[in-house]
Parts: sequence; C-alpha cells; structure tokens
Amino acid sequence: MRAKLFALSLAGIIASMGSAQAATDINFWHSMEGALGDRVKELVDEFNKSQPDYVINAVYKGSYGESMNAGIAAFRAGNAPDVLQVFEVGTATMMYAKGAIKPVQEMSEEVGDPINPADFIGAVAGYYSSPEGKLISMPFNSSTPVFYYNKDAFQKAGLDPEKPPKTWTEVEEAGKKLRAAGLECGYTTSWPSWIQLETFAAWHNIPYASHDNGFGGLDARLELEQPPFLKHMTFLANMSKEGTFTYGGRGDASNALFTSGKCGMFTGSSGNRANIIKTGNFKFGTSTLPYYADIKGAPQNTIIGGASLWVFAKKSPEVYKGVTKFFKFLSSPEKAAEWHQKTGYVPVTKAGYKLTQESGFYDKNPGADVAVKELDVTTTSNSRGVRLGYLPQIREIEDGEMENIFAGKTSPEDGLKNMTRRGNELLERFEKSVK
Repeated sequence: MRAKLFALSLAGIIASMGSAQAATDINFWHSMEGALGDRVKELVDEFNKSQPDYVINAVYKGSYGESMNAGIAAFRAGNAPDVLQVFEVGTATMMYAKGAIKPVQEMSEEVGDPINPADFIGAVAGYYSSPEGKLISMPFNSSTPVFYYNKDAFQKAGLDPEKPPKTWTEVEEAGKKLRAAGLECGYTTSWPSWIQLETFAAWHNIPYASHDNGFGGLDARLELEQPPFLKHMTFLANMSKEGTFTYGGRGDASNALFTSGKCGMFTGSSGNRANIIKTGNFKFGTSTLPYYADIKGAPQNTIIGGASLWVFAKKSPEVYKGVTKFFKFLSSPEKAAEWHQKTGYVPVTKAGYKLTQESGFYDKNPGADVAVKELDVTTTSNSRGVRLGYLPQIREIEDGEMENIFAGKTSPEDGLKNMTRRGNELLERFEKSVK
C-alpha cells in the first residue's frame, strides 16, 4: 500500500514538474516606470496567474528611445525579446524593418485566435494598421495631449476653477494672473514637438508634412513654414519673454513643474493623469487643448501618442500563441477599462470605453473623458497622425530649434526654416535607405 501511495505521489510530483516545465516564457521589454510601471507589473502578474501555459517576463528597459534602440540591437545580435513596447514615433521605422517584425493580426490569425481591428477605437487602430487595414502592432498605452490646470492656483489668482482657458489668448491672460498671484510659472508643456507642432497641426487641421503626413508615401516632407506654425511659435516666444510660459525641457521633463505646483497650466499626455494624482498635492482639472479661434477648421482632433506592442519575427508558434493570448487579455473590456481608469491613457477598445461610461467613472471623475472626446472625431488627411521615418531624430531637431526660439536666440522664422531643412534631409535619407 505504501509503495503504491509513494508511486502515486511520485507520479504527481513528476506530472507537476512536467507541467511547470511546459510553461512557455515570453520576454516583454517596456518603458513604463513609476505608477505606470506598477500597473504593468499588476497586469502581467494577473495574466500569469490566470493560466498555467505562459509566463510573461516583463523587463523595464529605460525610456522609449532607449528601449527601442535596445530592441533593435538585440534583434541584430539574434536575441530579440518576443514583445517590445515602441513609442508611436517609431512606427514607421518598425514597419519598414523588413524581416524583423511579425504583424499582430497576421500572427493572431495564424494561431487561430484572430485579433479584430474593428474592436479598437478608430483613431487608434488606424494609426497602427497597414494601408490594407490590418493591425501591424498591438495598441496598448495610447494617449493624446490634454490641458491640465491647477484649480487651487486658479482660485488663488481669481480665476474660475471650473472655466479653464479654451484659446491661446485665454491661456496668456490666465498666465499673467497666475504670475501676479505669486506662481513661479504660468504655463509649461511636455513633449514640445509632439504637442506644439504635430498635434498643433492636427488640432488646427493643417498639414504637418506632405502626402497625408507620411501615410501616403515615403517621399513625404515637412511643411512647417506655414503661417499657422509661425503664428504659434511667435506667440510662445512672446509668452516666454514676458514670463508667462516656461520651457521645461524635452520629453516629459517639464511634468515636475506642474506636479510640484510651480506651474499653474500644463499641456501633456493624458497618460500623466496617474502620476498627477499620485504626486500632485492640489486639485486639478483636465480640459481640451487651446486653439486659435481665427484659424478655420480648429479645433479638429488630436493625434495619439503613447506606444504599441510589437512582436519580433522568427519566434516559435507556441510563443505566438502565448503572445496572442496576452494581447487578448490586455484588450478585454475589463482590462482596457481598468487600464484607462487607473492611468489616464485612452481605452483602446470600444468595449472598454463603453464599460467605463456605464460604470459612472466619468461622472465621478470629470475631465477623464477629455482625451477620448478629442480623438473620437472623423479624422482628415491632416489629422490622422504622423508616420515618418526618423521621426525621433526629427523631434530632436525640432526641440533644439524651439529651445533657441523660446530663449530668443533664433527668430521663429529661422527656427522653422531650420527644422524644415534639416528634417527633410533626414526624410530623404530614410527614403533612400528603405528603397
């Protein structure tokens, strides 16, 4: 009897060991830190516990630029991760990396568990799809720029905390009152190129680049020497000179100027919401981006930022099955809604948005739906988004020129001219490299 029990016990141990060994590891490199990094860890842990067949190993690989470079270098060395989070400006580069990428929709159809692009919000799916409408990468943390303001500071300055400025003229007027009330800074912005050039163009329904901002072909070129761009750069330069606008640096470096209470107004990613709630010791409001009332067609819609998940080629069918299962977990109505509500990123699926509406979340959190409303508009050829090669490098050029403009070292005219010339040189180089 003992021998039989021992044999059964041993068989159980061997079976459980075999089951554990059968779990397929999937390596996922990402760029989420702070409150967002905590949330990614929660999602991955939930997925891993929800089933026994796959284990997602989530690894933080630095900023968006750093993780993208690390992923490309790893692919060239033959040890790429299975999944890589890439910011939206890297979309064209990843798309044209022939042989490196496994398109998401193709992958899911091959494993018999299709991911349907129709399930996603149109502006999100459209950006990450091929010209044929097939999903190339997996929408994940999609954001869009919004306008944040410090309600406590507004009240102190005699401004109505329930009436945020809607136009750029109103932003300047509010900035003067905030400064007069003792605030160190009236207005600041993160991601200057994304918000003040790319999204500015879409919001005012003007082209940022030719050929539908790059969606129409590799021979697209920047078109920044237009009157609306000159108007805006001149306006911000004047605000900087009078002290109502403070340039806070590239990327999201200026976030701290707002969360610390130094700046009363801030344009940044909707995905900042989680960190503002966590680190900002004041009541804040969220509103739509400012616009120029005298520019016909404004406001139109904003464009998406954030990142999507890319799958590398030459992985095993079992890995692709696990990746597809993980992606479906992330895009389920419950998880899409939860991610949106806890982070401020938009709910990438229609079902996630509907579930959030039905839950009463927007009634309890006024302004949390601003990002979705800014995107939930029929786009034009000027407002679909930007898909250009070397866009991260083009942004570096633009940021550098804007720094000179805001510091009074370069005129807005010369700055825009330099951005256009130097950016188009990169686009010509990218076109030649792909062809």
